[in-house]
Amino acid sequence: MAKPTIQGVLLDVDGTLVQSNDAHTHAWVEAYAAFGYTVAFAQVRRLIGMGGDRLMPTVTPDLQADEGVGKQIADRRKTIFLEQYAPSLQPTPGARELVEALQQRGLRTVISSSAKRDELDTLLRAAHVDDLLHEATTQDDVEQSKPAPDAVQVAVKKISLPPDACVMLGDTPYDVESAQRAGVVAIAVRCGGWDDAALAGAHAIYDDPADLLAHLAQSPLATG
Repeated sequence: MAKPTIQGVLLDVDGTLVQSNDAHTHAWVEAYAAFGYTVAFAQVRRLIGMGGDRLMPTVTPDLQADEGVGKQIADRRKTIFLEQYAPSLQPTPGARELVEALQQRGLRTVISSSAKRDELDTLLRAAHVDDLLHEATTQDDVEQSKPAPDAVQVAVKKISLPPDACVMLGDTPYDVESAQRAGVVAIAVRCGGWDDAALAGAHAIYDDPADLLAHLAQSPLATG
C-alpha cells in the first residue's frame, strides 16, 4: 500500500515560531528564586520544551507543579513570563512566511502544544501568526506534556488525518520524541538552541523556518 502524501503540518511554537526559550528559562529561574530555590540557568534551559509538570520534578524532585509550593512557583513563573518577557518576544526568522506558504500549498496546519491557552495566545501574537493558526492543542487537551505523544496525537485528530500523513515541526528533542512516539515524521529547527546531535531523531534539520521555506521543495513537505 502506498504511503499517504503529506497533508498536515503540526507546529510547535516556543523556539520554533517565536524566540522564547531563553525567556521561559529566565522566568523559571526567577520564580524559583522568589521562593528561596537557587537553580542554574543551564540546568533549566536544557529542559525547556517539556511541560512544567515534567520540568519541575526534574529540577526539584521534592516539588510538583500542581500542588503546594510547586504550584506557587509555577504560577509565579507564568506571571513573570507574561508580564516581564512576553512583551519583547520576537518571531523566529521566516515564521509567518513559512506558515503562509504551507497553507498556500493546501496543507492543514495545527499547533501542537501543551501550553496554557492564554500563554499560547500570547506566543502566537508574538510570532505574528495568530491570524493564520486557529486549530491548536493546549494544556486542557493533554494528560501528559512532551515528550509524551499526547499533544501530537490530539493535534493529528484535530485535523482528521492519519499520523503518517503529517509532519511535526519542532525545535527540541522533546518535540522529536513526541512526534516519533505518535507515528509522525519530525522536522527540526536549530533556532531553539539545540544542536544536531540532540535533534538526531528528526528526518531533517534546518536553521529556522526561513531555511525550511527556502528548501521547501526538497523537504518532506514537498509531497504535500
